[in-house]
Amino acid sequence: MVVSEQPFILGLDLDGCTADFYEGLRPIAAEWLGVPLDSLDPEVSYGLVEWGVPEAPGGYKALHRFAVTQRDLFRNLNPMERAPQVLRELSAAGVQIRIITHRLFIGRFHQTAVQQTIGWLDHHDIPYYDLCFMGDKKAVGAHFYIEDAPRNIEQLREDGNEVLVYANSTNRKVGGARAENWAAVKAAVLKAQAAWMAS
Repeated sequence: MVVSEQPFILGLDLDGCTADFYEGLRPIAAEWLGVPLDSLDPEVSYGLVEWGVPEAPGGYKALHRFAVTQRDLFRNLNPMERAPQVLRELSAAGVQIRIITHRLFIGRFHQTAVQQTIGWLDHHDIPYYDLCFMGDKKAVGAHFYIEDAPRNIEQLREDGNEVLVYANSTNRKVGGARAENWAAVKAAVLKAQAAWMAS
């Protein structure tokens, strides 16, 4: 058996996988829309149609800008339960964590988004080797990916990548390997790492 000397790289999405994005955005959306919090269903689809965001003035981009610049969304999100702890364990096991996020898809407040992201990662002691702000996730080399957005999952898989779907209401119809929690993520990543090292 030949054991690789190269690091096993995990391509990790933040929002919806590592950070509890939709639950963090929900109270801000209620404020921005001027509606009671309990009127916004936590079970949403990609695009937040259930909250009426596409029909609001400025749509999602306006809500996103408000959430990040006025309510420090990326700084205040809660991590998914046990995500920081599991990521520290994976890092200790030799997994090289490459965070890939599309948080810069709206212009003119990139500095704010980047600062909040780095501050959040440091605050929760989340280890990472690379931090990539880009939309084309298949262009970032990794051996195994964790992703929740249906379009990203499809594109990564079409390019031949192994992707673990972090389950939430936006990807109920997406097939393939899924994780409902970070215990399942840990098991899947370690299994993929072991198979890669032995190949």
